[in-house]
Amino acid sequence: MNQTSQQYDSIIAKCKELYAKKLHDYGTAWRILRLPSLTDQIFIKAQRIRTLQQNAVQKVEEGEIAEFIGIINYSVMALIQMDLGVADQPDLTPVEAVSMFEKHIEITKNLMLNKNHDYGEAWRDMRVSSLTDLILQKLLRVKQIENNAGKTLVSEGIDANYQDMINYAVFALIHLQFDQN
Repeated sequence: MNQTSQQYDSIIAKCKELYAKKLHDYGTAWRILRLPSLTDQIFIKAQRIRTLQQNAVQKVEEGEIAEFIGIINYSVMALIQMDLGVADQPDLTPVEAVSMFEKHIEITKNLMLNKNHDYGEAWRDMRVSSLTDLILQKLLRVKQIENNAGKTLVSEGIDANYQDMINYAVFALIHLQFDQN
């Protein structure tokens, strides 16, 4: 599990670096997005990954890795929106936005470590395509919860689904960047 923790941190460092660079370029314009808009943005990225995995021809150069990073970063933005609510105007400094990114990643990584302990790193034997499908399934669940005005009877909430999507995307990136399968 120590290797997983180190690989997780390496992946997140790349995601955070891109997140910070985009904060420089665009500020926190994403603060105006409602949760369903962020969910749809993540859905677009996950659907593109699935299409790339199924099609022999790719017409846009950006590949799976960039899309998985996008899933992670948009999921963190969604968790931040859940904490702060939607803003009418960008209202966070880049330093505040990075701090909130770090907060949510720490919580999400701890969840991963606990689940990883209980599941015995089963994800290591999974295919990237299966992780993609699980992300899409989580997205469909989130959309249903959003359509139910956030109410669930027995299921975990939207935040847990975003956290799972982050962790599945990190696992996929570990496979793509560290494994030689």
